[in-house]
Amino acid sequence: MATPHNRAANGEIAKTVLMPGDPLRAKWIAETYLADVQLVSDVRNVYCYTGQYKGVTVSVMASGMGMPSIGIYSYELYKFYDVENIIRIGSAGAYTDKLKVLDVVLADAVWSESTYGQAQSLDMKNWQYPSEELNRQIKDTALKMNKKLVSGPIHSSDVFYHEADANDVLRKMVDEEGLLCVEMESFALFHNAEVLGRNAACLLTISDSLVTGEELDADARATAFAEMVELALEAAIAV
Repeated sequence: MATPHNRAANGEIAKTVLMPGDPLRAKWIAETYLADVQLVSDVRNVYCYTGQYKGVTVSVMASGMGMPSIGIYSYELYKFYDVENIIRIGSAGAYTDKLKVLDVVLADAVWSESTYGQAQSLDMKNWQYPSEELNRQIKDTALKMNKKLVSGPIHSSDVFYHEADANDVLRKMVDEEGLLCVEMESFALFHNAEVLGRNAACLLTISDSLVTGEELDADARATAFAEMVELALEAAIAV
C-alpha cells in the first residue's frame, strides 16, 4: 500500500531491499547493476527502484540521513510492503587505524546514545543487533567472492558535529566498547527489524578516517563503493 512517504503499489518492492542513504547512490546502483529496472517511488526525491539481478528481483531504496529518516522508510517497508530483509549499505568514519579508506565493515552489533528505541517502543537498550542469519549469509558470500570483510561492533550516532566536551566523553565510550567506526542509521534499522520480526544487516565502506584524516570527497562517495554493493547484491540473491 502507498504511504505518505512511498508511492509504490503492492508487489512493486522486492522481499529484499538494499538501502543506501543517498538517493543518487540508489540511482547509480539501480542503473549500474539491475536489469529491467523501474522507479517505483520518488516521493521527496527518495528514490526506490526494483529490478532484476541475475534473474532475482531486488529493490534499492534510499533511506536519507539519520535515524528518524531511516526509521520511517524501513518501518514502512517492513510493515506495509512486507519486506523481509533490508541490507543497509552506507559509509562510515573509522575510529581505528586498523581500518583503511574503502575497507568494508559488517556490523555485528551497534551501540548508540540515541533515544530512538525508547521513543519508538519504550526500548531502553543502548545496543541493537542485526539478523544472525542475514549476517551469516553475507559472511559466507564474502568468503565465496574472496572479498575482505571486517566484522565487529560499530557506533550509530544522532550527531555529526559534536562540541569538544561532548566529543571527549563520546570517545571514551568508543574506546571502552571497542567500536570500529561510526555511521548514523543502523541503530534505528536494527530496532525496527526486531520490533517487527524482520531481518536487517549493515554493510559499510570506510569513507574517512577519524584517526589519520584520510577521506573520500563527496563525488567519490557516490560511486566508489562497488565492492560493498556487489557483495550486498550477491548476498541478497542468496537469501
